[in-house]
Amino acid sequence: MRRFVRRTKAIARKEFLHMIRDTRVLYLALGLPVVMLVIFGYAVSLDIEHIPLATVDQDGTREARRLEEALVAGGAFVREADLSSPEKAEALLRRGRVKAILIIPQGYQHALARGAMSGAQLLVDGTDGTVATLALGEAVSIVQSLTLPDAASSRASLSKGASIRVRFNPALRSAYSIVPGVIVMILGMLSSLLTALTVAREWERGSMEQLFATPVSRSQIILGKLIPYAALGFVQTLLILTLGVYMFDVPIEGSLVTLFGCSMLFIISMLGIGLFVSVATKSQMLSVQFAAMLGYMPAMLLSGFLFPIANMPWWLRGLASLFPARYYLAALRGIMLKGNGFVVLAPQILALSGFALAILSLAVAKFRRRLA
Repeated sequence: MRRFVRRTKAIARKEFLHMIRDTRVLYLALGLPVVMLVIFGYAVSLDIEHIPLATVDQDGTREARRLEEALVAGGAFVREADLSSPEKAEALLRRGRVKAILIIPQGYQHALARGAMSGAQLLVDGTDGTVATLALGEAVSIVQSLTLPDAASSRASLSKGASIRVRFNPALRSAYSIVPGVIVMILGMLSSLLTALTVAREWERGSMEQLFATPVSRSQIILGKLIPYAALGFVQTLLILTLGVYMFDVPIEGSLVTLFGCSMLFIISMLGIGLFVSVATKSQMLSVQFAAMLGYMPAMLLSGFLFPIANMPWWLRGLASLFPARYYLAALRGIMLKGNGFVVLAPQILALSGFALAILSLAVAKFRRRLA
């Protein structure tokens, strides 16, 4: 056992020295996560605000002005233009100058007083489906509260009979769900890329022959190359979690020990993917391509970050269950937002542990101590 540990430490020390001497690796591992977190954290947002709105008020009454002010007061819409005809507003909508048009016909206030349909229209640009859906939801609630007294009174009676609250994210801030997803994507992509080069580089440079001349085993080589990058992954996790909490005010309600434990299991899983493709391809170019495909795409598309897994077809849900990003994202959101502990997260922790063990075993089994 001592011999195994000593030889593994020697391989790890060799890989660590190579890593710190190659400044490009450190820039990739520590600089790129910051850039990606800033870009994705600020650019990807589902909070609706500042949607440019054009109004066509053909009624000119107090109730018409009240409707216009109610849409703008919430902050979701910003009045860009007051026009005299729907045709002029339609032209702005086609050019992309505005994203919504409020048309208030003549006789709007009189129709409201009689309890008839008011005829007011809100036209929303549907070329961006996400913005259109969110804008419509916000607008419908405002318009109904103003124009449908029965709906308003029914909501008031409901609030008296039941308490309606949003748990874990009372303000419904999109950053609370986006930042954990960005963390999964960053760690998944970079961890697999870092180790995708390590064994393939040895094959291409011819230094694998020197390793074969030593008494180290396959498992010692794989573990020795894994340890330095696992330590670097721990630093990455600490860095992006700190920045995520500081920059976007995302809370961490649960245990930091559980959080970093799950993070290390995920990092080891992704490092194992990189090692496996590096061993299997023996080419740096191919290993990088496969690592990007297996590390980035599942974390982006199959983890539940952008699209709910429950809405996917059955075969795609089955495919998503084969990648560790799905379980890590569920664990990360549970720890950060809900304060979940080990007992609640046991299924995710077991899945991450099983995947890490399986992929490292495959990497060792695929590795052969021969040149051809």
